Amino acid sequence: MSNTVVLYLPIGRKTFDLEAAESYHEQSMKLLQECCQTVVAPGEILTSVEELEQFLETVKDQEIDTILYQSVTFADGEFMVKALEYFREPVIVWSVREPSVGGRLRLNSLTGGNSTSNVLRNHQHPFAFVFGNPTEGQLKKRLLQQFDVMRVRKALSQLKIGVVGEYPPGFFFSDANEEELQQTFGVTLHKLDLQEAFKKCVELPREEWIGEIDRAEQQVVGLQRNDETVEKFAQFSTYIKKHIQQENLKSLAMRCWPDFFNELGAAPCSTLSQFTEDGMVSSCESDIHGSISMFVLRELTGGNAPYLGDLVHVDEEKNSVVFWHCGAGAYSLAHPSTGATAGLHPNRKIGFAMDFGLKPGEVTIFRVSYTPDGYRLLVMKGNALDVEKPFNGTSVEVALATDVTSTLYELMQAGYEPHFALVYGDVTEQLIELGRLLGLQTNVYR
Repeated sequence: MSNTVVLYLPIGRKTFDLEAAESYHEQSMKLLQECCQTVVAPGEILTSVEELEQFLETVKDQEIDTILYQSVTFADGEFMVKALEYFREPVIVWSVREPSVGGRLRLNSLTGGNSTSNVLRNHQHPFAFVFGNPTEGQLKKRLLQQFDVMRVRKALSQLKIGVVGEYPPGFFFSDANEEELQQTFGVTLHKLDLQEAFKKCVELPREEWIGEIDRAEQQVVGLQRNDETVEKFAQFSTYIKKHIQQENLKSLAMRCWPDFFNELGAAPCSTLSQFTEDGMVSSCESDIHGSISMFVLRELTGGNAPYLGDLVHVDEEKNSVVFWHCGAGAYSLAHPSTGATAGLHPNRKIGFAMDFGLKPGEVTIFRVSYTPDGYRLLVMKGNALDVEKPFNGTSVEVALATDVTSTLYELMQAGYEPHFALVYGDVTEQLIELGRLLGLQTNVYR
């Protein structure tokens, strides 16, 4: 079931077969009630612009994610123009099939959808189109995908990212132009001072931060709760959580090295891992676009924890690559044979970090990428292999759906950033559609 808030507008004209139209309307309402948690809808087909306006007046203060505009019969563009006076959310235009062929054209729904799509295009308003009857399985699948895409697009427009510290030296790709970011996605940034966080977090009373250790113990194997680095993880996490709540942050991009090791005396990986596990997606090395990529994947999969890693190894015989990072990974991503194991940062030898290979399964790889020409999206499909941990830290070997050699060269020649987000499940279609709605170049490997 989708948790997208849908404004359903069934539109028709009395000059067509309203008896057949009403049958479609009833079936459509039944479908929407089955697959959506929240549907805002009139009690009947709206057959005039005046009826539409009266209804919109009653719901104009509702918070919605998308408009589902159903041309139950043909209707001219006035209806859509009126709806846009009240709501600026993206639109899904829905046309149904003719109930019979031969004799009178009873609904002319497809022309209605065509007319409405033309109006939206000329208004430069984002929209999608679906075709089919409410009893068709393919129609339901397509609608659900569109609902998720529209919800994520709305969530992006409201996304506020906490940027904890500046990006490390030379990691230029982790930065973002705030103006372009907001214009393209609606995303805003909130900067937090990392040095102040280090100073203030260790002053917190034990009763405030001990719960973070209790939380980690629920899933982390081999956690040494009295270790100094574990306590510092809890202190820092608690301090940042206060800002998350105060500023209503939805994701984080955090500077990790060298500051955490040199100044706090603990690895940042544990904080990033636990936050991402608990729904606050968090990228390391202050990668703002990496954090957005993780956020999109989490939202499209209904809450699955994403992973962010470097592409570090290629195996031509397996047609596979390895994605790795130092020690950050949501607990639920761990291979079930080991669980989420606590360890040391593989380079700095400081705790606590995660040390496990990721579980097998179908995965989607994604990146919100930026170039001097503007934004673009990268979408890839693969299968995480059931293998032993490739490297210390967290890592996953993924067999690609495309030829690994040509894909590798194309990625490098296109100059993609070295952080790739990954999530379990196939959301490639939704990502492609999101790119279309946003008007972004989307490069697909599947």
